[in-house]
Amino acid sequence: MKHLQGIGLGITLLALSVVTYYIHFLIFRDAHHIFIYMIGDVGFVFIEVLLVTLIIDQLLERRDRQNRLEKLNMLIGVFFSEIGTELLTYFSKLDPHLDQIQKELVVRTDWSEREFFRVSRSLNAYTHKVEPDKLELEKLRQFLIDQRRFLLALLENPNLIEHETFTELLRSVFHLAEELKFRDCFAELPGEDLSHLAGDIDRAYGLLVREWLAYMQHLKDNFPYFFSLAMRTNPFDKQASVIVAASAQGSGTCTP
Repeated sequence: MKHLQGIGLGITLLALSVVTYYIHFLIFRDAHHIFIYMIGDVGFVFIEVLLVTLIIDQLLERRDRQNRLEKLNMLIGVFFSEIGTELLTYFSKLDPHLDQIQKELVVRTDWSEREFFRVSRSLNAYTHKVEPDKLELEKLRQFLIDQRRFLLALLENPNLIEHETFTELLRSVFHLAEELKFRDCFAELPGEDLSHLAGDIDRAYGLLVREWLAYMQHLKDNFPYFFSLAMRTNPFDKQASVIVAASAQGSGTCTP
């Protein structure tokens, strides 16, 4: 139906154009003048196509892509706020070799793009592993099950197409949640099964750290106020405190 409507519109516009030129000829009796401007207009059509398709369309597409990436970065921020930072804190405490990279992950306000790149390369050479014997699987299972709907909502978001690494992170966390969900008891798991779960955690842990670092760079470059909070809640910084100017805290005691 739309195709037929388009054809009908094209025929109507062509007919109106012919009628307009015919009226022009009846009034001025100058076919030479009509064809001069007609050829000039037809020649300019190609320039218009060039402007629209190669320049304006690309500018609009670039702007649209930037908007989609901005929405995606908002989703990544929500992910770390709701689940990612807590998982990072838990996994990093179970990493026996965390001291090898911990200092490098204490992000500062004076970091340049080169510094972020250097730390990212260091992470690629680091093997993220947790100690299976120290895992609190029941606690982790309950936490991930409580967040299952949230993870599903993120996975269904169409903006994820723009970000393969974050999509892979969500899949790994969701897979871990599924593995834990189908186990009723963790008291006497065989060693092989425990190692399998530890492997799933290692995968999610490594992706979490890399995505967290990229998100920290995004915040530093675009949202200084969010970056300030992210530094004060950095799971790798032992001195981090959400309280601004922690040394100036009062001596009062908070009661729940």
